[in-house]
Amino acid sequence: MGRYVLKRLGLAVLTLVILSVIIFFAAQVLPGNPGRAILGPFASQSAVAVLNAKLGVDRPLIDQYWSWVSHFVRGDMGTSYQYSLPVSSLLVPALERSLKLAAFAFVVVVPLSILGGVVAALNRGRAVDRVISITGLSLSTVPEFVSGIVLIVAFSIGLKILPVTASAPPGSGFFTQLRYLILPVIPLVFILFGYIARMARAGTIEALESDYARTATLKGLSRWAVIRRHVLRNSLLPTITVIATQTGYLIGGLVVVETLFNYPGIGRLIVTAAGDKDFPMLEAGVLVIGVVYLLATLVADILYTVLNPRIRLEGAE
Repeated sequence: MGRYVLKRLGLAVLTLVILSVIIFFAAQVLPGNPGRAILGPFASQSAVAVLNAKLGVDRPLIDQYWSWVSHFVRGDMGTSYQYSLPVSSLLVPALERSLKLAAFAFVVVVPLSILGGVVAALNRGRAVDRVISITGLSLSTVPEFVSGIVLIVAFSIGLKILPVTASAPPGSGFFTQLRYLILPVIPLVFILFGYIARMARAGTIEALESDYARTATLKGLSRWAVIRRHVLRNSLLPTITVIATQTGYLIGGLVVVETLFNYPGIGRLIVTAAGDKDFPMLEAGVLVIGVVYLLATLVADILYTVLNPRIRLEGAE
């Protein structure tokens, strides 16, 4: 197990190095001049040149990359061009808010999706299976901005039972904050339910048709005992990986939801940084999302090997 974890950690580090290179050089391709973006269109060229030299953006790209990544490893994410504040002071609170929204969405969608997938598998070919499958597929095709607008019109403007914005007033209690997050979470549940439920359904069907499930049935175990002791544990193996892969989306792909509901998360912050040519904020934000995504994937791999030791043995070879 230790050898397998070390191997996965090594691959994660290599992936982060490659990701950092892609992020840095992709940011350089963006049109615009940082000095000009900060000083405005009426600043003199000499003033822009002086500011670019101060920011270090006139140095060779390799020097800029090494300076950025070496400081990032030490916890220094640089200074925001737009706000003249440490990037970490803006990025960390935004990440915490996105994690809060993502955690709430996971708490709702994961049990609901797994339950739906298992129920559909146990009723394979029946009306319940078709309803769950078609509903999940239909909901996953609805864009977040469409479902979000409909929810705002229905529950905020029409019924006036939920707030339009997702940002709770400062100092709000736990349940008040949850109330403000209900509407933003629903579009995320729509998007993820069908995908996770389909994986849970497929895994459950495969487990039900396996030799060990048939053997347990022949030994006299009841259907529910077979499902509880043998089917569920093995059927959820692919679902764990799917859930982990959605972490990157929930943390960094919430731009539409965060913008629509005026929620100051990391996705919205990165988009704003891209528009403002705020390279330190943009690069650090995308790399932080990459770190979170890889950590979630690593945790999923470890859980997968705990539930299925054969993966552990094969991965250690």
